[in-house]
Amino acid sequence: MTLALALQASKGQAVPEVERAYARARELCAQVEDTPQLFGVLLGLYRFYDGAGKHQTARELVEQLYSLAQRTQDPDLLLEAHMARGTILGINFGELVVGRRHLEQGIALYDAQQHRSHILRYSLDPGAQGLSRASWVLWLLGYPDQALRRSQETLVLARALAHPHNLIIRQTCAAMFHLFRCESQAAQAQVEAALTLSTEHASRQYQAAGSILQGWCLAEQGHGAAGMAQMQQGLAAYRATGTELYRPYYLALLAEGYGKGGQAEAGLRVLAEALAVVDSDTGERFWEAELYRLKGELLLAHADTRQTWLEAEACFQQALEVARHQQARSWELRAAMSLARLWQRQRKHDAARQLLAEVYNWFTEGFDTADLQEARALLEELA
Repeated sequence: MTLALALQASKGQAVPEVERAYARARELCAQVEDTPQLFGVLLGLYRFYDGAGKHQTARELVEQLYSLAQRTQDPDLLLEAHMARGTILGINFGELVVGRRHLEQGIALYDAQQHRSHILRYSLDPGAQGLSRASWVLWLLGYPDQALRRSQETLVLARALAHPHNLIIRQTCAAMFHLFRCESQAAQAQVEAALTLSTEHASRQYQAAGSILQGWCLAEQGHGAAGMAQMQQGLAAYRATGTELYRPYYLALLAEGYGKGGQAEAGLRVLAEALAVVDSDTGERFWEAELYRLKGELLLAHADTRQTWLEAEACFQQALEVARHQQARSWELRAAMSLARLWQRQRKHDAARQLLAEVYNWFTEGFDTADLQEARALLEELA
């Protein structure tokens, strides 16, 4: 188990050596019937399969963890089980409401002093992990201000823990969170800090992930060619570690970059790859609605014909359907804006305004965020 933790931190959570180490540990647990050790092994295997993009297998392992924790009623095991279940359901499978409930239950059980040993035992601090995942889920559910507070709490805790591997992960996740919110400067600050640490500690997986995110920030600042090249190199390095986790998200960033650079056709090819991953047996649903919305936008950028209008509208409707099914209000707002703009071009102003107003009026916070400001401006145009 110690070997597996070291391999995860240095080479990445999904390298084959990690699986082999945990598989051997599982065999040994079976021989001595050691339940506490078995929980740690199952948790490590879950993280391996999650990183490898084998989310259904990861989910099955999480259910074993949860059953084991429920059976023993050990508070330490329940803490980790709630965090794992909240992550796999809320992020990977897009079951946001259930995921949020488990994450909040885990956060309620967490005590920074009492659970400090979890970093040594399981490699990750459950409090920082839960707060970070809760920030993503809250943002997706349409609570931008609550999400931002959780993200800030994550970084305060991660810095206080003074554990480089944990801090690298949380800074990378915070950078992604700020990119969700279209805050590239805040994202860049976090990703540069994460890259400095991951280079210092030779963390290959997070060096690659940081390179992708930094490339996007460069492209956003007007350095399109350099940024896109860095993103492509980062994606290649990321997959070389065996990691597939968040690949649809990274591909979406790449596709959007192609679109902004006037290469809509290349962007559509990348989105086809991302959607193939989402539609496979392994899943990874948290970015699904946005993938369909981006596809619609790139179709409109590629050709301005009646056929592409119809295809784009179908994509926006699909994005809305997925977002509503997941109760992902932030994705629903973006999809509604894209569809409203298309209807505006078709002179369907009343329908566009009604669609967007219904989604916008649901929100009770986050009115200073880019998406809600953009939605308000569009509503004023349509009025």
